[in-house]
Amino acid sequence: MKRNAEISIIPLGGRGEIGNNMILIEYNDEILILDCGIMFPTEDMLGIDLVMPDISYLIENKDKIKAMLISHGHEDHIGAIPYFLREISNIPIYGTRLTLGMIKKKLEEHRLMGSTELRQISAGQEISLDPFKIKFVKVNHSIPDAVAMGIKTPSGTVLYTGDFKFDQTPINEEPTDFNGLTQLGEEGVLALLSDSTNAEHKGYSVSERVVNDTINNIFEKADGRIIVATFSSHLDRLQQIINAAYETGRKIAISGRSMIANTKIAKDLGYLNFPDDMLLEIRKINNLPDHKIVYLMTGSQGETMASLTRIARGDHRQINLHKGDTVLLSATPIPGNERSVGETINQLFEKGAKVIYGRELDVHVSGHAYQEELKMMLNMTKPKYFVPVHGEYRHLYHHSLLAKDVGIPEDNIFIAKNGSRLKVSEKNAYFASPVSTGKILIDGSGIGDVGNIVLRDRRILSEHGIIIVVITIESGTGKVLAGPDIISRGFVYMKESQELIEEAKNRLNIALKECEEKNITDWSKLKTKLKDPLRDFIYNETRRNPMIMPIIMEVPKK
Repeated sequence: MKRNAEISIIPLGGRGEIGNNMILIEYNDEILILDCGIMFPTEDMLGIDLVMPDISYLIENKDKIKAMLISHGHEDHIGAIPYFLREISNIPIYGTRLTLGMIKKKLEEHRLMGSTELRQISAGQEISLDPFKIKFVKVNHSIPDAVAMGIKTPSGTVLYTGDFKFDQTPINEEPTDFNGLTQLGEEGVLALLSDSTNAEHKGYSVSERVVNDTINNIFEKADGRIIVATFSSHLDRLQQIINAAYETGRKIAISGRSMIANTKIAKDLGYLNFPDDMLLEIRKINNLPDHKIVYLMTGSQGETMASLTRIARGDHRQINLHKGDTVLLSATPIPGNERSVGETINQLFEKGAKVIYGRELDVHVSGHAYQEELKMMLNMTKPKYFVPVHGEYRHLYHHSLLAKDVGIPEDNIFIAKNGSRLKVSEKNAYFASPVSTGKILIDGSGIGDVGNIVLRDRRILSEHGIIIVVITIESGTGKVLAGPDIISRGFVYMKESQELIEEAKNRLNIALKECEEKNITDWSKLKTKLKDPLRDFIYNETRRNPMIMPIIMEVPKK
């Protein structure tokens, strides 16, 4: 280790600002990328499908990139990979067997598999990517095959936990490798980058096995059909549901594209275990008596097009809710989704279902460490510097308080915002000049072609609607030959607002007459002369600001 050698730690996307995960470790002309995730849009991102980090810094420095290292297979850690590879290709991607299985599926869908090198690693393995050496350490999370990464650099070791919890009784895998984490601590950790998602929660997280008893109890008592909605990547939860169905003599049908895909990947790779005849197509399982049926599906977050949401609305093509069905929401709402989840639950109750939801019913436990586990991670690894990651700012703040509680000096704790460059060496640590960062909005197949102005227009349209003004003028003279005609969409109902529309036309006629007298024929000036008085009139009358779109048709002078 070179005592004064400096590395840079650069978060390009973390939940603190945009809800996804990407962290850079940079030494001289070499860059490692840790995770490459997406976030789902907030309510004000109208029409947006996904959000990923701005990778312009990496595009400018693509020749420096050594590799991408992935901690686990959740969307907020792998979801941006296909979009990343459209801009920067030929980057080797390292991950565990299940993680790479999920990445491979995405790359096949985007037709990128042929040009991408996936390199499988396993927990306990160490690889060399000169000048870095990376030791992968087993951790528990809500998906199997999650790893932390001890990254040995010329400056010292950076430990990145990924998402983790300390589950002493996991369902289908070994507990966290405490010895591996402790060994890294004994060797010396220069900087710890640790998951902060549950830094506000006191005590210890609950073991996944606690949910097992609740699920079994629900299955034993249910007389009719059982509908379970959960995250498609929560394989431990899926296994518990499958086990409960098997023990009670039920068959399972899966609904939802991601649920079908992830279940197949996990079954093929051996991370889900069940007899092949347990899974039936929906059209076949519908022929069974109700007490033999389990539907496993997406929709625990109230997503508009997810299976459970469509069932609640009554527009699912294959599944209609029966009175007496038991619906189990085995997930807690992600912040921002509470409203849509609540609406789904209301609709299910209205249709006669028995709905079981909420953490207090032990139908979901978190995959992220609570305060005492976060302290354990700090005490085992004994870092010189601490950088909380993966959380909104308040989570990072509370995690920093925990670090102070266990004895890390306040001057050695750094809350790094997206784009900040934290320079770290054995001698000192400090923030240097930041790099460019931000949000890239993905709408359909378009990446980055929707910006703040487009979102503003969509917001105006959604809140106030649009008024279209159509006029026909004579070329050269600007004489009005027809119009103005007004069309309203999402603003007012035309038939019931004739007085308002007629007065709006009068204001437009006054403006048009003034333009004709001044011989204003330039379209941009003419549109402004129409929009300004109409906007003022509409606002004064309705206190609304609809979008106003003049359409001018020009015909030749006779």
